[in-house]
Amino acid sequence: MSSRRAESRYSGCLPEQVKPEPAPPKVSVIVVSHNRAALLRRCLEALEGSEARDTLQIVVIDNGSTDGSQQMEPDFSNIRFMRLPRNFGLTKALNIGIRAADADYLFLLHDDTEVTPGVVSALAAALDAQPEVGAVCPLLVDAAGQPAPQVSDLPPDGVWEPLEPAPEPLEVDYATGAALMFRSFFFKAMRQIDEHYGQFGSDAELCFRIRSAGKKILVLPDVRALHHGRQDTSTLRRADFQIGRSVFIRKHAGFIAGIQARLGAAFRALGGLRLGEFTSVISGQKIDGTQG
Repeated sequence: MSSRRAESRYSGCLPEQVKPEPAPPKVSVIVVSHNRAALLRRCLEALEGSEARDTLQIVVIDNGSTDGSQQMEPDFSNIRFMRLPRNFGLTKALNIGIRAADADYLFLLHDDTEVTPGVVSALAAALDAQPEVGAVCPLLVDAAGQPAPQVSDLPPDGVWEPLEPAPEPLEVDYATGAALMFRSFFFKAMRQIDEHYGQFGSDAELCFRIRSAGKKILVLPDVRALHHGRQDTSTLRRADFQIGRSVFIRKHAGFIAGIQARLGAAFRALGGLRLGEFTSVISGQKIDGTQG
């Protein structure tokens, strides 16, 4: 048999050429959204314009939206959408999204935050260059370009302050999760963010763990992102914050201190005649409907 005939006869049995596995993403961006379709679209459009877009994995966790957000998926074919049947609150949705992430760097981004093309790359480069840094953030600005509320104290007190631009990165204890990039091994060490937190408290817990590990949290003043922020509030949002605050205090200052914080919040609400807030804090009812 000629070699040509043999090649023809057995060519169908030759193994297919193995394609190399794609490189893992450098950064996984986690966006949780609930009924804010217009803001979410602007957030994702900004992310799609990022430098080195092919090194980013973008995961959107839709927290039971009913405003048409689910119709957005065909417009962003390179973004993974995960749809939850109802609003599970921010913390549980973050845990779900982070478990789906593949990168060594995790970038938490609120749906009301818009990044410029160089933001994600600049934050990742800062982590690459500084092993002593556990998390980095852009400077958040408002629509007028002025610094927006971004940092607070631990335990959380609900008071957020803007940071003035500075020539060097600013070290902070607690920065909002509206735009926070950190090393994924902090999450792996935690296994998950404590889901006793609801809408509030997950970023405080992350920052506390990073600082407790002896790592820095830096805000990079020359790297900026637009944060629209939320102007409205509600009884459940106020109660959810107080529940989250008492969870943080219980975890890190003891059971009695946590009970005292919760009772104090409840009776302040009662004294202000905010009866719905009082009832929710006492019962522990969070935004997602579960009991804290």
